[in-house]
Amino acid sequence: MTLLLNNEEVEQALNPQEAIAATESIYKELAEGRALNRPRSQVYLPAESKEHPGFHYRMKTQEGGSLDCGVWALRITSDMAGFSFTAGVKRRRILPVATGNKYCGLVILFDVEKIEPVAIMPDGVIQKVRVAAMSAVGARYLAPENPHTLGLFGSGWQASAHLEFLAAQYDFKEIKVFSPNREHCREFCSAMSSKLGREVRAAESPKEAVEGSDFIQAATAAWDPVFDGRWVEKGMYVASIGGADASNKRREIDDECIRRADIYFVHSKEVAKNDQSPDVWEVAQKGIIDWDAIGELQDLVAGKARGRTSADQITCFNNNTGAGTQFAAVGAAVVKRARQLSLGRELPTEWFLESVSP
Repeated sequence: MTLLLNNEEVEQALNPQEAIAATESIYKELAEGRALNRPRSQVYLPAESKEHPGFHYRMKTQEGGSLDCGVWALRITSDMAGFSFTAGVKRRRILPVATGNKYCGLVILFDVEKIEPVAIMPDGVIQKVRVAAMSAVGARYLAPENPHTLGLFGSGWQASAHLEFLAAQYDFKEIKVFSPNREHCREFCSAMSSKLGREVRAAESPKEAVEGSDFIQAATAAWDPVFDGRWVEKGMYVASIGGADASNKRREIDDECIRRADIYFVHSKEVAKNDQSPDVWEVAQKGIIDWDAIGELQDLVAGKARGRTSADQITCFNNNTGAGTQFAAVGAAVVKRARQLSLGRELPTEWFLESVSP
């Protein structure tokens, strides 16, 4: 039988610790050649939407899998993509134009031995979780051992997952949040304070979010850098999730932040090169950092590269792209727990099989 899950069931079946452990494990496999990943593909139709000027149809796919988790994941997203402005700040935006003002995205998991689909689920909640899990893994190797102050940029979907995952991993003494939407930021801080059982307060400016923080996490849809890299000081850890593509040159960290970093790791140099990412590929082309000096997270996890080695280092992790391996790792964990909890609906696997050779 093939398990069909909705977003609410995916969320019930996930917890930060399991998602982080699964993500770390598959990246060790990736470094050892026991897992494979196909770089993300994003294709935009070369014409604006008739109903939504400035927006374009986008098809995004990602694939990956491993021997240990036993599945191959295919993530498919059918989008209407563009940008808008929030409080004067340019942001990436996806429009809910499917029936009922909804979005369209799926993750399909295939058994690598039996080749058949074992689960189908929306990509929404699992997308949020796999990014936060990857950020938490990066922090394990690059952040201070016992960070005391978190400066978080963002008050939306990704920011909530990042705050939950990082708070589960670290006992921060202070958590500050900045977002250009001041009212939404205050509501976010109030909601997360209640959820986490600790104070989460709104910073009045980007500078306030950075100053005095030893852990800075950007988790936004911003188009341009969210703070001035000149504010970064010794001992700080800076992390970003701002991934660009060929037609979407957005970034969260500026050139100066990267110039100041003693260590700079990214998720994927291959995707950064293909997408000509401004905060990875272009900074190397400008001579701000040597291309060979940029590390990849999988090598950290496998012990092939060194992370933070002193308290004074400025370390930076750019979670610059999504990967099918993340969906495989987290998806497999979801399916295991969902079956234990009797969540979802079972569909006849025969519906997805054929007697004719493809």
